Amino acid sequence: MFADKTLTPKEAVRVCALGTVAAGPMRYSALAGSVRHFCSRIMGPSLDLMGLSIELLRYEGLVEAIDGQGMEDDALLAITEVGQRELRTLLTARMRPSSDLTKLIVALKFRFLHLLDRKEQAGQIDMLLDVCDSELSRLEDLRNASAEEDAALLAWLDHDIDQLRERVTWLEQFGRSL
Repeated sequence: MFADKTLTPKEAVRVCALGTVAAGPMRYSALAGSVRHFCSRIMGPSLDLMGLSIELLRYEGLVEAIDGQGMEDDALLAITEVGQRELRTLLTARMRPSSDLTKLIVALKFRFLHLLDRKEQAGQIDMLLDVCDSELSRLEDLRNASAEEDAALLAWLDHDIDQLRERVTWLEQFGRSL
């Protein structure tokens, strides 16, 4: 954890892995695929987030093989009592205020957009639309893949998807006004 008792990106991945296996035992390969799919649909591809090894969770005693030995034989993994305590600690950790660098960059682009010529301005709006479209595609894919998940996750995804669609509409209108 960071000094302010908020989660690091790797701890966020740990929450995803432990929470996924806490729902029920699952094969090593299925767990790794599920964590990778969920995190990449939320954040996009990121080596920082994918650096967590399921083997490290086993080494730390947070999950255990209930059949098999490890990734070589695609062991069936279950969360341990220690893992359940760690999951609870991570799930109840404080959150940092939104400090996403991307938000700052977008704000700066709009703040200084007038310093670019019209063609460059339009190019920046197109780039922002591409970013939104990519994020929207990731979240819609996650929403479709999560149809069996708890209603709270689905409601949150629907909310974010709606916000992104509104942002796309706004950017399209703004771009036409240039």
